[in-house]
Amino acid sequence: MTSHLYALCFDANDPLRLARFWSGFLGWETTDDPDDDIVLLPSDDTGFRIRFLPTKEQKTGQNQMHFDLTSTSLDDQQQIVSRALGLGARHIDVGQRPEEGHVVLADPEGNEFCVIEPGNNFLADCGFIGAVACDGSQEVGYFWSRALGWPLVWDQDQETAIRSPHGGPKITWGGPPLKPKTGKYRLHFDLAPPAHGDQQAEVDRLVSLGATRVDIGQGEVGWVVLADPDGHEFCVLTPR
Repeated sequence: MTSHLYALCFDANDPLRLARFWSGFLGWETTDDPDDDIVLLPSDDTGFRIRFLPTKEQKTGQNQMHFDLTSTSLDDQQQIVSRALGLGARHIDVGQRPEEGHVVLADPEGNEFCVIEPGNNFLADCGFIGAVACDGSQEVGYFWSRALGWPLVWDQDQETAIRSPHGGPKITWGGPPLKPKTGKYRLHFDLAPPAHGDQQAEVDRLVSLGATRVDIGQGEVGWVVLADPDGHEFCVLTPR
């Protein structure tokens, strides 16, 4: 059995403030975590948690992944945007064109997300979090498909997407050109090996698929830090 996607993690200068924004915006509840992290539990079929990890590093540049959030009508899209702004989000310009229908916002720490216009067939049955949209190559889409055991649901013009067989959001990669990497990424995935599984065996499997071990200064910890073929860090936790 493969690992499952346990959480999407945000490095945060103020984890509690950021968690309150996303909890209020998504309608997800917080829960206690054995590692004393702030965690949001999904209230829908998203399938993974959101964790907020403290960091002193300031955000620089655009994140390599962001949420694409869906809307059901133009009024709904505007209401979603208004709700986000009321909770502390702001409009930002990442080079989107005026004729594009989606709205680009940033949360209180500058993490980008998009509110997609209604009628987007690609995200039609994916729920409010339609996709985790990533900067990444076709190769890395193949890697994550094998790593998670999720089938490819899009593979065209070097753009790829995967989705859990159980539904929920898609994870997408936009293909080249890739943005240059500058330091540790602010968002990353946490993978959990199967219950009662072998963490080292799962690390070895992921390395055989193209991952590499990396040192981000983690020291002696219970999780293992790897990077996918594009250099995006992720963590393999102890079995849960």
